[in-house]
Amino acid sequence: MTDATTPQPADAAPAASAPVLTVDGLTIGIGSRNNVTSIVKGISIALTPGRIQGLAGESGSGKTVTSLAMLGLLPSNAIVGGSIRLAHPDRGETELVGMSHRQLNEIRGRRIAMIFQDPSSSLHPQLTVGVQLTDHVTRHLKFSTRQAREHAIALLDRVRVPNPAEALGRYPHQFSGGQRQRIAIAIALACDPVVLLADEPTTALDVTVQAGILHLLRDLADERQLAVLLVTHDLGVMSSIADDIAVMRHGEIVESNDRQSIFTAPQHPYTRELLASLPGAAGFQEESE
Repeated sequence: MTDATTPQPADAAPAASAPVLTVDGLTIGIGSRNNVTSIVKGISIALTPGRIQGLAGESGSGKTVTSLAMLGLLPSNAIVGGSIRLAHPDRGETELVGMSHRQLNEIRGRRIAMIFQDPSSSLHPQLTVGVQLTDHVTRHLKFSTRQAREHAIALLDRVRVPNPAEALGRYPHQFSGGQRQRIAIAIALACDPVVLLADEPTTALDVTVQAGILHLLRDLADERQLAVLLVTHDLGVMSSIADDIAVMRHGEIVESNDRQSIFTAPQHPYTRELLASLPGAAGFQEESE
């Protein structure tokens, strides 16, 4: 969905840097080894600091499963092949495929964080916002209670939740949908991750609220040099903030390019089909040209 209120990326892209997360030949199947349904079929993608990588495709294309694989959150009967490598400035690359749950728990939230489509399902309804925000930093960063509270207030203020100190004592149901998503983003950022996975983060929100969340994601990627994977079925959302876009269909990436090239010179018929379904897509293309 496109709208005049949605943010537009800067004209000049930042200088390229080394990927912080590299997916190479990823395959995902569900079932037993003798009866496997192939979901993802050998895709490759790289996430770079300060850039938003879009992953677009219709429901069932494999895009959400791909993002879940990056955090090791697939069901127990998932069979994963290929490579997912997380870069570390001091220790080189770490292979995530095949890593134990205990090892992954040290990475989840600390190095890679995720926000989901529905904040109501990702926020615990019986815990205050303050408890949910401070739990991560006391466990991963070893903050004191006072440090964790100050950090939580600063995070809520950054994502523009009104009256952040007061908000710590409230429960998720006491906030609007857009504010709950901002809180979910604050929780994701609590331990200063290098990668942020955003799975359909604006689908459940109205257009005006969507625009605010998209502005926030763009700003955070720029300010914190976050490598962001934005998963969505809506190419209109991609047009507003993504630097690069990969189009996924039936478990494969059929086209991958920078945002401008995808919107003005799409190469694959499926990409052209997705663009043709967007309201005002022709006008966008003429204006870009």
